[in-house]
Amino acid sequence: MSSRGCSAQLAHARAAALALTAAAALAASLAGCGGSDANSSSSSSQQVSAANSDTGFDGAALPGEIPAPDFTLSDQRGRRVSLSDYRGHVVVIAFLYTTCGAPCVLIAQQIRGALDELPRPVPVLIVSADPAADTRAHIARFLSEVSLTGRVEYLTGPPSRLQPIWRAYHVRPASAGRATFEEYASVLLVDPRGRQRVLFQSEQLTPEGISHDIGRLEEDPAHP
Repeated sequence: MSSRGCSAQLAHARAAALALTAAAALAASLAGCGGSDANSSSSSSQQVSAANSDTGFDGAALPGEIPAPDFTLSDQRGRRVSLSDYRGHVVVIAFLYTTCGAPCVLIAQQIRGALDELPRPVPVLIVSADPAADTRAHIARFLSEVSLTGRVEYLTGPPSRLQPIWRAYHVRPASAGRATFEEYASVLLVDPRGRQRVLFQSEQLTPEGISHDIGRLEEDPAHP
């Protein structure tokens, strides 16, 4: 499949994941309202649960043949890090920025909770969505606040290097506005063969869900 075809397929899969999350959020907001709305919310919740259970993942499953585009950036210590360095491992990828406040703190804490549950650590790459804000001092403070110091790689670089990565992963950076960033904020699981496999929108995100799906990807008999 061409890179353009892969990108279009991934965009469609991400849109479907966002739609599932929106349905779950709507169901939750209507719960307890009574009448047909309550029945509708119950039906929507069941549909979302069924969609996830069909794949065996807690997050939204992506088409398994879509590769995760490689990238190289600098971590919080100034070392060059590439996604391809971690081939053979499940990798957690999140796009955050240190000054976005509660949304990014919550996502980081959910990732930390998943790491606490796993029997052994997995690579976690946090990619900057705002390189101007993500100075080394801000990164160090942020990782300390969410208890991820020494447990993740926080990657950044000049906008000219980050922009193609944001586009490749269909990320809305901080410059798109906080509301848009929050709407599209997600956590991606890449399997050991370098394929994008599971997407968690922020509303779906739980430590248990992340750790469960990491375990499933690690147990996949198709892994090299």
